[in-house]
Amino acid sequence: MAPKWRELADRIAEKIRNGEYAPGEQLPQIRDLVDAGEGSKSTVHAAYKALEAEGLVTSSRGHGTVVRQRAPLKRLGIARYDKAKWRDGDEVAFIADRVASGRAYRRNEQTQSVSRVKASALVAEAHGLPEGAEVYARARLVKEGAQPTHTLTSYYRPEHVEGTRIVDPTPGPAGRGGGFRVLHDAGYEIDHMKEELFARVPTTDEAQLLQLSPGEWVVELHRTTCTADGTVVEFAIGVHAATRFAWAYDFKVPDSANTGDGSK
Repeated sequence: MAPKWRELADRIAEKIRNGEYAPGEQLPQIRDLVDAGEGSKSTVHAAYKALEAEGLVTSSRGHGTVVRQRAPLKRLGIARYDKAKWRDGDEVAFIADRVASGRAYRRNEQTQSVSRVKASALVAEAHGLPEGAEVYARARLVKEGAQPTHTLTSYYRPEHVEGTRIVDPTPGPAGRGGGFRVLHDAGYEIDHMKEELFARVPTTDEAQLLQLSPGEWVVELHRTTCTADGTVVEFAIGVHAATRFAWAYDFKVPDSANTGDGSK
């Protein structure tokens, strides 16, 4: 049997989803729900904290607990990397997400720092380098308006990006089409990618940087970008506020039995 705070949180969540509590509407004060027999003060407080961690509400001093105004951003899968967007146009991946979500965007919502660093074990393994080898790290913080949504740090071999716009720390994407277009123009044709996702509790610094609510988790992304011959031209680590994204994947279902790739 679920604890009382969980049952209360589920009932309120259902009212939010069916529109009984509209976006921007303030939920009842804790004492009002206590007086209505919904549970003790600690029960109601725990329910509200659960709703906040799940991204349904926000809480602040002086404003109480309010239903979130916005639905999560779509974080596209394969479609966000469509070459027609960045090779033939100027739409970088995070902008593709905004367009798919019907949301406005400004290029200055992405800032970054670029530095030459020693590769960690994870970065070195991805690039096939010895640990401690020098790589370029291009670290971005992406916002929607004033609210951060995620960080993304891309790691590159110096010989792939030296002298390109990728190592220019000017705020915003690395020119028309972003980093993928820069690699393409440098002769590194992107052929395939691998993404891995991990849900975890944020570090103290991540919670502060992303302005996370207490109890809110993050989704860590590892992205490996390769050419047709398997050369890794980018390894990226992203940290996303879990409740600010809805991850969407639309792809053709493979049938290895008809391609000769199946195992016996």
